[in-house]
Amino acid sequence: FQHHHRLPVMGLTKQYLRYVASAVFGVIGNQKANIAYVTLRGGERGRYVAVAACEHVFIWDVRKGEKVLILQGQKHEVTFLCPSPDGIHVAVGYEDGAVRIFSLLNGESNVSFNGHKSAVSVIRYDRLGARLVTGSKDTDVIVWDIINECGLYRLRGHKDVITQALFLKDKNLLVTSSKDSFVKWWDLDTQHCFKTMVGHRSEVWGMVLLNQENRLLTGSADSELRAWDISYLQEEIAEGEPKVKKGKTLLDDEDDEDNEEGVDESLEERILSCKKAGSILREARDRVISLTTDTKSRVIACHGNDSVLELFTVLSEEEVQRKMTKKMKKAKKRAAKAQEDAGEEAAEPVVERMLKDEIIRLTNIKASAKIRWVDCLSCAGGELKVALLLQNNTIETYSLKTLDKTPTANKTARLTLGGHRTDVRTLAFSSDNLAILSASGDTVKVWNRSTLQVIRTMACEYALCSLFVPGDRQIILGTKSGKLQIFELASGSLLETVDAHNGALWSLCLAPDQRGIVTGGADKTVKFWEFELIKDQGTGQKRLTMKHTRTLQLEEDVLCVKFSPDHRLLAVSLLDCTVKIFYTDTLKFFLSLYGHKLPVLCLDISHDNTLIATGSADRNVKIWGLDFGDCHRSMFAHDDSVMFLQFVPKTHLFFTAGKDKKIKQWDADKFELIQTLEGHHREVWCLTISPNGDHIVSSSHDKSLRLWERTREPIILEEERETEREAEFEESMAKGDVPVVPGETQGEAAPASKKTVETVKAAERIMEALELYKGEARKMEEHKYACENAGKELPPPKPNPILVAFGNVSPSRYVLDVIKKVRSSELEVSLLVLPFPYVPELLTLFNSYIQQGLEVELVCRCLFFLLKIHFGQISSNQMLLSVIDELRTNTLSKVRDIRV
Repeated sequence: FQHHHRLPVMGLTKQYLRYVASAVFGVIGNQKANIAYVTLRGGERGRYVAVAACEHVFIWDVRKGEKVLILQGQKHEVTFLCPSPDGIHVAVGYEDGAVRIFSLLNGESNVSFNGHKSAVSVIRYDRLGARLVTGSKDTDVIVWDIINECGLYRLRGHKDVITQALFLKDKNLLVTSSKDSFVKWWDLDTQHCFKTMVGHRSEVWGMVLLNQENRLLTGSADSELRAWDISYLQEEIAEGEPKVKKGKTLLDDEDDEDNEEGVDESLEERILSCKKAGSILREARDRVISLTTDTKSRVIACHGNDSVLELFTVLSEEEVQRKMTKKMKKAKKRAAKAQEDAGEEAAEPVVERMLKDEIIRLTNIKASAKIRWVDCLSCAGGELKVALLLQNNTIETYSLKTLDKTPTANKTARLTLGGHRTDVRTLAFSSDNLAILSASGDTVKVWNRSTLQVIRTMACEYALCSLFVPGDRQIILGTKSGKLQIFELASGSLLETVDAHNGALWSLCLAPDQRGIVTGGADKTVKFWEFELIKDQGTGQKRLTMKHTRTLQLEEDVLCVKFSPDHRLLAVSLLDCTVKIFYTDTLKFFLSLYGHKLPVLCLDISHDNTLIATGSADRNVKIWGLDFGDCHRSMFAHDDSVMFLQFVPKTHLFFTAGKDKKIKQWDADKFELIQTLEGHHREVWCLTISPNGDHIVSSSHDKSLRLWERTREPIILEEERETEREAEFEESMAKGDVPVVPGETQGEAAPASKKTVETVKAAERIMEALELYKGEARKMEEHKYACENAGKELPPPKPNPILVAFGNVSPSRYVLDVIKKVRSSELEVSLLVLPFPYVPELLTLFNSYIQQGLEVELVCRCLFFLLKIHFGQISSNQMLLSVIDELRTNTLSKVRDIRV
């Protein structure tokens, strides 16, 4: 096996061609991230919504039901999105904790922030769109400066996932809620938490600010929405009222738990106080799934784990007063009547203002399935637009007139065409490579491969397997209930449903002579069918049907059936973990393939009838010879069950799909892994390869269908393995912790960024630039000595080719250019990872930059950060003290000049 590589045999070296991801389709909206109304250039409000589609963000035009823009992700799933106040950008958070800001004008992203260790759970802009706050599963809250593209600080204190974070409009405060049951108030001037609200017994799942931010409404694990009145005390005290601290009495105890405010009363009381103001009851009994308001905070939308959205109106002060006056009149009338009846003086009636007088139920909207996220938008004339992202890959929009006496919601759009409601369990290509069939628990769709548009959608039973009938005019599905369903594509109609098996029909296969099919089911039988044209009783037209010809009875449930391409043999995989092979003509037993520890879920036979490959729930793939049933090789293929296996037509290469989210290509002659296709975020159920081998379509539990295409780029296996190892190393490198800064303790506030592959690479680039600078300085030094020794001016040494390539820049200028190219959001961490021996050189350079007035702001930012983190080492180094002294005078004078 080893030596034939060296033999000059022609044609033995196989060329493998790379398959690459081409498109994600079939997803309307992933429920992992929220739905948000966005505005596109010149489009009206409420026409476009943004939703997550695995790693991408899709923008849908709900009126036309079309996808109008894709914000391209890289690898990780989108977990949250938030449009900017000016409507031009959208901030997108990902599963790995990254945040990227996209422009809605061109769909591109120029700013990215890396600070969280795990999924981003919430993102909010401040009112001006200058800062961004992000919360994450890692329990941290980070505030980012969008204009300077850098992190400001990280706020620590919560003990569980952050569920909401809101900037206050006019005060530099932030309020956050978490699954840890606490609501925390942060003073952003001092970056510390000055108040923790402990009035919740369980997780706080949602939170909104109402009434000009004088009220907080929280949603928790029960049917109460709790309201809190907030009074900002600085304003009141400024008006000269002395603050009276109320003494505690025994009587105050009952109410204490809801209003207990933490320990440090004196400090927090200077900023604001919160008092429970009652609660509104939802109709739903379970936890709040999402809670939101329109931009003016006049309408509250809320839902639990069901299909009903509850809407409430927040009345304005005038409306509440009018209501109270009416109530008072009624109460007075009643009192007057009581007085007449009893004939004695009645006391002046008292009408107490309650929360239910201020927040009233508007209406309910019943969606077609469970709701996962909601967004609402107030439009002109009291119209409210509501967008719902449902749990079954559907978007629905509603409109209602809030000013009507009894407002009712009208459904304005339902986006379902571009995807299935449930997972796609079977895929097939048409014989001309142009159409793709996908079938789920309730529908079968046929897609145009080049445009990825749906050509046909037909209702079906729960489909498990499928194929195009030769001629591509009809399709056949095998279902969970054991039926064969025949559809005609031209009319999109179901021609016939045949009862084929008692139990799931797990597998079907087209006969090589194209005259019929074979099916295998959970009723322990394999059945043979022939295509027949019969006259339809109703129409008198000829139509296709299936005629049952033979049955093979077996001892175990049949999981998979496959003809050999020469029609001589039939391979049948059974529940007892074996694969039995029979002669097709006599149905006599030929071979048993024994060796898998768990059932074989998929198998395929090569085009030349020599090999059979089997994939099993035991995670292995075995390759067998079809002459004697000998196992050539067993390979550990996936980290979970192998769900699907298919040979690339006319080759000995095959693809497998696994529950471990991966698709892999193998060589059945050399038993080597050629390529791994990563992209799906959940189990991959099945795939199909086009007859010409140029395209693959795969389907997954993440609701996406993915199209992969074969390129002309060859794969060199050694390089492929090397790339995989590098990627693994980079991932582990980025997971390491950032170096600790001496003298800094882990407090509530911390730096915002984190170490990533990018920051490590940036630090390496700075180190390389400094090495180059040192090298050039040494060359000049040597040149100077040489001139002195020779007593005349010698020709100068050749500059480093890199400097020439950058337009003959000086070595010191080159270092500055490298630092300038580091992403603003990654600058601090890159300097933090830079080893100390490089720092003295850098400080000397900084001094010369500041003297020349080059990039003073950037240089100062780097300088102050380096001084902060290396303070001890710098101040104890005599050599450096003179440099620092010079830096101090230069910096002060330059910064003064700039300010003037």
